[in-house]
Amino acid sequence: MFSSIKFGKCPKPAVQANFDATRYVGEWYEIQKLPAAFQKGECGTATYTLKSEGVVGVLNNGTINSIVGTAKVKDPAEPAKLEVSFFENSPPGPYWVLSSDYDGHALVYGCTNFGLFHVEFSWILSRQPTLPEETIEDLHSTLTSIGVKVDKMVYTNQDETYCAPMRD
Repeated sequence: MFSSIKFGKCPKPAVQANFDATRYVGEWYEIQKLPAAFQKGECGTATYTLKSEGVVGVLNNGTINSIVGTAKVKDPAEPAKLEVSFFENSPPGPYWVLSSDYDGHALVYGCTNFGLFHVEFSWILSRQPTLPEETIEDLHSTLTSIGVKVDKMVYTNQDETYCAPMRD
């Protein structure tokens, strides 16, 4: 079940200016997300690798499953707007980096229109298993400004002891 189906069209938020994929690659811990049917489990991480110009390899890991995909820049003039695919014949989904300082946090948003409705996804990512509350509040402000209901976001368990077996 999606908690992020809404009436109307997707918003068109500003994305990270001068996005640099080479600085974005590496491992990110999932801190919060809008719940989605395809993403279950805890201890979520995403590892990005640069495959070629405008193409990023994606490995999402969690306690229940792992999935490999590819994210491609659709328009070189907007490198922070990627489209990610996880299955060969499935349509790609939007993966827009709204903000990132590359070393601490990243805010990712995706939205797809379906007639009178749209479905939203969002992730707050960190290079560490935790993120300062002030940073989360700042990122929530960005999401709120485009109409995302941040009260629907859920924390991902990144407890060191709980997650240790899958990280060894």
